[in-house]
Amino acid sequence: MHLARYQEAALKTLQPTAAGTDPALVPLLGLIGDAGSVITTYKKRLRDGADATSSKQQLREELGDTLWYIAALAHRLDLNLEDIAAASLEKAKDRWRATPAHERMRFDADYPAHEQLPRKTTVTFTPTPQPGGRTVIVVTREDGKNAGDPLTSASHIEDDYRFHDALHLGHAAVLGWSPVTRFLLDCKRRSRPGVDEAEDGGRAIAIEEGISALVFSYASRHRYFEDIHHVDHELLTTIDHMTAHLEVNVLRTADWEKAIMTGYDAWRQLRKHGGGSLELNLDDQTLTFTKL
Repeated sequence: MHLARYQEAALKTLQPTAAGTDPALVPLLGLIGDAGSVITTYKKRLRDGADATSSKQQLREELGDTLWYIAALAHRLDLNLEDIAAASLEKAKDRWRATPAHERMRFDADYPAHEQLPRKTTVTFTPTPQPGGRTVIVVTREDGKNAGDPLTSASHIEDDYRFHDALHLGHAAVLGWSPVTRFLLDCKRRSRPGVDEAEDGGRAIAIEEGISALVFSYASRHRYFEDIHHVDHELLTTIDHMTAHLEVNVLRTADWEKAIMTGYDAWRQLRKHGGGSLELNLDDQTLTFTKL
């Protein structure tokens, strides 16, 4: 049965609302009550065993009652059940299905080769002692040139944020997007000043650095994703809001999660070994670590 036909049929049994009562209140309370009944029935199923025929029939009935109240509540709120279902599936796809390789877009495909993120390159993180006993991380490109300034963790407590450029490389590898990586590898899209300013310029770089710091704060409370493979939806939503005006907004939250995990897999290796090299491969969406 189609959801639209179900909702239409369900409304034929919807009773009139008493005068002065919010018309959404009865189906809303019914939905809460029947959701509780589903839980109670499932508890009995656990107690009596999954093979108990009565528990399965009761679950079917309680879930049916819940669906009826959802249809009634949607009607009271002037919503269409099929639209709700379609939006729900789209939301789930955005959250849990990374963009397939054949659907991935290249944000710099129409630019000169020197303005494109390299399809494959190696970036090296070398610990370098400084006068006074301090050690900085010097990041170098494949051509031997420095990629930005030497890095420290810029913190009273050493937390190895000095290796955080790996996180930006994770964004580049999976998303094909990273204003910071474009700056470090000197492949900003200068041939189009508007794009260079809005997508590769200071504000976009600050936003990506902000994302990096935000996720690092979260990661520090979750063992730096050592044995964790998902991040809270609220964090991904915040990232989505931060990048809403940028080209990367066409990608899914699942892509962001994959990019974060890719970056932290590499970061943990750099942290463990005190440095190393990362091979960036945009075609395979990977960062491969090699010891110095």
